[in-house]
Amino acid sequence: MDAQPVTGIDSAALAGSHMAHDLSVWGLFIQADLIVKLILMILVAASVWSWAIIFDKWVTLKSLDNKANKFENSFWSGEALEKIYKRIQNKPADPMARTFCAGMNEWNLTVEGAGSGIDGDLRAGLQQRIDRAMATSISREINILERYMTFLGTVGSTAPFVGLFGTVWGIMNSFSSIASQQNTSLAVVAPGIAEALFATALGLVAAIPAVVAYNKFSTDLGRYGDRLEAFSTEFGGILSRHLEQQGKR
Repeated sequence: MDAQPVTGIDSAALAGSHMAHDLSVWGLFIQADLIVKLILMILVAASVWSWAIIFDKWVTLKSLDNKANKFENSFWSGEALEKIYKRIQNKPADPMARTFCAGMNEWNLTVEGAGSGIDGDLRAGLQQRIDRAMATSISREINILERYMTFLGTVGSTAPFVGLFGTVWGIMNSFSSIASQQNTSLAVVAPGIAEALFATALGLVAAIPAVVAYNKFSTDLGRYGDRLEAFSTEFGGILSRHLEQQGKR
């Protein structure tokens, strides 16, 4: 039996049928409704920005741990505190070093102003100012490190619901196509359902890494903050002993 020639109308119908069943990622985006396209673009932008923050936080925290280890090794090596301070005071490289410099600044300002006489009241006031200066420095450093954490938390909690909105909208489009064409075939229903599922999937793709990263970095930042607090307490104890020794002279 001879093959029937394909007319121009038949070719257009075949092309339209092929486009209607294009379920690739790009095809789903191109065929999506304007609202769904907007939702998909928002989710993609949120995911890209989340990954940029994740990479930046990972590199930053790893670098801070290495610098803190290096500084603590120098601090506990027996080197004089004044010598360490003079070496790093112009450019402290990490939050621990800046916390150390904050305490040493208060120490030097008070000791230089008091001369050789440091009585009990002055010692008590100096100790409080040193502790307050280091606590302020730690709080400022942690606030800087926590920058953009709110964005990760927001993406993790809201991206699934944004994707769900796209899902609902896509399903509404499917039912609208069924009603207008009075046809329940897969060719009519599939594009809208595929768009709906794609929006849901993209919402999860944006949310899951953001949630995991937020929980991990929150734990790491809490651990690093505890490390700074422990150093501050130990350093404050050392300065307190120096004050007591000067008071006995």
